Amino acid sequence: MKILGIIPARGGSKGVPGKNIKMLAGKPLIKHTIDVALASNLSKVIVSTDDDDITRVAREAGAEVPFSRPADLASDTAKSIDVAKHALLEMERLDNTTYDAIMLLQPTAPFKTVEDINTAISILESTSDADSVISVVDVLANHPARMKYVKNGQLIDPPFCEAYENQNRQELEKMYIRNGAIYLTKRDTLLNNSYKGKKCMALEMPQHRSANIDTMDDFEFAEWTYNKHLA
Repeated sequence: MKILGIIPARGGSKGVPGKNIKMLAGKPLIKHTIDVALASNLSKVIVSTDDDDITRVAREAGAEVPFSRPADLASDTAKSIDVAKHALLEMERLDNTTYDAIMLLQPTAPFKTVEDINTAISILESTSDADSVISVVDVLANHPARMKYVKNGQLIDPPFCEAYENQNRQELEKMYIRNGAIYLTKRDTLLNNSYKGKKCMALEMPQHRSANIDTMDDFEFAEWTYNKHLA
C-alpha cells in the first residue's frame, strides 16, 4: 500500500506563538513527528506549511516541503481535511502517481511512535473493508456516562447516563476519544470529505503518549509527561 504521510504545520498559532517549532524535550515540536514518520513504513513524508521558519526547521530535520500551502488553507478557519486533500492532490501531481491512502500526523500530538504508525498501517492493510484507522485514548475518569446537561441551573441526566447514581467506574463500558496523533485514511474516503468513512478501525494509544498541545498549559504538561514517562 502506497501511503503519503502529511504533517500539517501552519505558522499562525495564537494559543502558543511559534508552536510548531517551539522547543519540547530538547528539539522543535515538529521534529518529534518528523523523526518517527521518516523511520516508519510510510511511502513518503511531507510537511504542509505556509511558514518559512517551519520550512527551514522541517528540512533540517530531513522532511520534504515540496510546496507552500496556500494562504486560504493556513487561516484559523481552514479545515484540516481540506489541507490534507490539497496535499494529496498536489503530491500526486508532483510525483505523477496515485497514493492508496494518506496518514495525517499532527505535530501537536508529539508522542506517537514508529510502532504506532506501522501498527496503523498493518491494521488498514489487513482489514480489507476498512476505510480508515484513527488513534484513540481511553477517557478514563471523564466517562460520558457521568456527564450532565445544565438547564436553568439544574443538572439533567443525558440519555446515556450511568445505570445508577455514582456507578462504579469499573462497571462502565470503556469509551475512547480521538487523541489527534494518527489519522490514516484511504484516498477515496478522504476525497469524499471524511477521515473516518463507513468503517473505521481504532488504534489505541496510552494516556502518557496522548498529549495534544493547544495551549501553554498543554505544552508545560507535555514537557512534564516526557520527563516522567519518555525520557
